[in-house]
Amino acid sequence: MPIELHPLTAAIGAELRGVDLRAVDDDCLDAVRRALHEHLAVLVRDQPLTPDELVAFGRALGELEVHPFAPSHAGHRELVVLDQVHPVGAGADAWHADATFTPSPPAIGILQGIQLPALGGDTCFSSMAAAYDALSEPVQGLLEKVRGVHDLTRQLSLAIQSGNTDLGLREMQERWPPHEHPVVITHPTTGRRGLFVNSNYTTHLTGLTRAEGERLLPFLCEHVRSPEFQMRVTWAPGSVVLWDNRFVQHYAVPDYHERRVMHRLNVAGAPPA
Repeated sequence: MPIELHPLTAAIGAELRGVDLRAVDDDCLDAVRRALHEHLAVLVRDQPLTPDELVAFGRALGELEVHPFAPSHAGHRELVVLDQVHPVGAGADAWHADATFTPSPPAIGILQGIQLPALGGDTCFSSMAAAYDALSEPVQGLLEKVRGVHDLTRQLSLAIQSGNTDLGLREMQERWPPHEHPVVITHPTTGRRGLFVNSNYTTHLTGLTRAEGERLLPFLCEHVRSPEFQMRVTWAPGSVVLWDNRFVQHYAVPDYHERRVMHRLNVAGAPPA
């Protein structure tokens, strides 16, 4: 079966067909990378991968990261296990990109549904390139000169309160101090511009007065939530989604009350430029 790519929305996402992620070859990897560059998020259905196979696929795309505080799989430190029944307020139900508090946030996220509720539990993805393009030229010009400070404190505090980690807050704050990133970044392959702030980790903006930043940051976090920048994935057994973590934010819809288990990998990236 030939490899086919079918766009899912005008702004973001495509479904990749005709690939087997258990036995990736150069053609498959090239198709995945091209799809990520063009569409920023890729859905691949009917991929019943074991944890070993998912990790092997992730490693074919690049070096895998170990998340600083998310719960991991017993057999693979790189494999994050998201296991929830009551997801409201846990952090994934806010628009965010993963681990932007690090100097080099992940380049690619990979998510696989393992155990799904009978109804609900969708994940939404939003294009930060489309969000940037929708801003006026004067606002785009202003944002080119601004940087955002990203901090793990809020999300790690939630993880500690929920019992998902036994790490100490003070120790982790010293190990991962707040880090500045540009508010507008450039895709290293396509040259597209994108917004790089999110409500989970961006605490404030630099290069502006405090009053200006307190108005502009909430505006940007609200702006990226527009439906015109989004796609929504309804999970099914064997579904895998990959996305460009630098240019895509995601939101796990907390509308379920049964156990939902997901496996996630992050492929290492370079500092956003």
